Amino acid sequence: MPKRIFIIEDDNMTIQILKFIFSKEGYEIFISKDGLDAIERIPQENPDLVITDIMLPMKSGLEIIQFIKDNYPNTPVIALSSLGEEEATVLNAFKLGADDFIAKPFSPNELLLRVKRFLK
Repeated sequence: MPKRIFIIEDDNMTIQILKFIFSKEGYEIFISKDGLDAIERIPQENPDLVITDIMLPMKSGLEIIQFIKDNYPNTPVIALSSLGEEEATVLNAFKLGADDFIAKPFSPNELLLRVKRFLK
């Protein structure tokens, strides 16, 4: 059974890149473009790993990390964030329980290696 990855991202180009690299590896992908939709769908989709942008419409990536770690503490979360964002935001993501962090623009191969490390 393929591992399930839930991606929360509002940038279409980033979504296309992530869908391409993870589908090619045989992962089952779920996409949400805003935090509220993601929080409603995560319980149904039961992902093995979540990748979330920090800056999102409706609810932030930080709120998503908090929700996942409160309800599904064993689900790894990788936070994505644009380079310009405050260091405090990154620290907050880790304080809330993010398992990893990667800055945009990111190397698809590096992100894939990090995902594989969590899902092996």
